[in-house]
Amino acid sequence: MPKITFGDRTITCVEGTTLREALQVEGITPHNGRSRWMNCTGIGSCGTCAVEIHGEVGPLTAMERWRLAFPPHHPSRGLRLACQVKVTSDLVVIKHSGFWGQHVDAPEDD
Repeated sequence: MPKITFGDRTITCVEGTTLREALQVEGITPHNGRSRWMNCTGIGSCGTCAVEIHGEVGPLTAMERWRLAFPPHHPSRGLRLACQVKVTSDLVVIKHSGFWGQHVDAPEDD
């Protein structure tokens, strides 16, 4: 079972589970602030579950390419949408600040 490290927590999940679902099952959210309640519930259209991922993951999905290509996101930041990423190996996940988690160069909060 793959391990996911998110902040000070490490969890495991069934291989092939979306990162968003794996986190939420353990009571962890990939969202900041009010985006915990105001999001697309996993279809990839809002971009509020954007995270930085260290570890092996598949290529960007079509939805990720579309959503991460316009503001406040930018493809050069290297973020991924937790609702679109399938967990297949051990990962370290970082959530940056901002409603969408878009502030890659800013100190983390929430």
